[in-house]
Amino acid sequence: MTRILIAEDEALLAAEIREELLRQWPEAQIVGMARDGHEALRLVEQLAPAVCFLDVQMPGLSGLEVAQLIGRRAHVVFITAHERYAVQAFDEGAVGYLLKPLDPVRMAKTLLRLKERLTLPPADLGGLARRTTPATAEPLRWITVQRGHELQLITVEDVAYFRADHKYVAVVTADSEALISVPLKELVTRLDGEHFWQVHRSTIVNAHAIKSVGRSLSGKLNITLKNRPETLEVSPSYAHRFKQL
Repeated sequence: MTRILIAEDEALLAAEIREELLRQWPEAQIVGMARDGHEALRLVEQLAPAVCFLDVQMPGLSGLEVAQLIGRRAHVVFITAHERYAVQAFDEGAVGYLLKPLDPVRMAKTLLRLKERLTLPPADLGGLARRTTPATAEPLRWITVQRGHELQLITVEDVAYFRADHKYVAVVTADSEALISVPLKELVTRLDGEHFWQVHRSTIVNAHAIKSVGRSLSGKLNITLKNRPETLEVSPSYAHRFKQL
């Protein structure tokens, strides 16, 4: 049986990949599920999988960094939202890639290629990790939140703003709030900077959710949202985004 590790921080997507993989390849053995790059690397050391499905963008270490560190110990399939990584991956010798959202047809093609490659030694993907700079890392597209006994997937486009709340971060949409444990400083690096702006040390706002920006009597900038009643304060260190006001 081929031993497989899946490293994907979005729990619902990870479960979907596991289910589809076993449906198409019942003989495979899923030996581990990792939620971040550090855990993925630890499980590679402990479980010695023959194949690793690695999300390109994960907390801690990216899938590219994990691929570089594991060297020739396992074949690698990347999980990504951007097809441009496929060209780089194939150049360096990766088995294949899965696009988000998951496509069963793409999975079938990837597994066919994987089975053909299992008789050969894994490729060393160190060159791929070195050639891919942080500037090209794909932006975060989903947030997974816990609601009771269920996990809910929220697309980042639906988020009005993120607010640091003690040890957690509140994910605020037009009609709901939920808490996640990802630090705000990490979210800043993973969100698309063109659309998500940090306006306060504790706040990141979705530019598409902004209705207007005005000044209070004290001269402070405040953001009015389209679908939320509260206003958000802009601290002086981030006021340059609205320098025309």
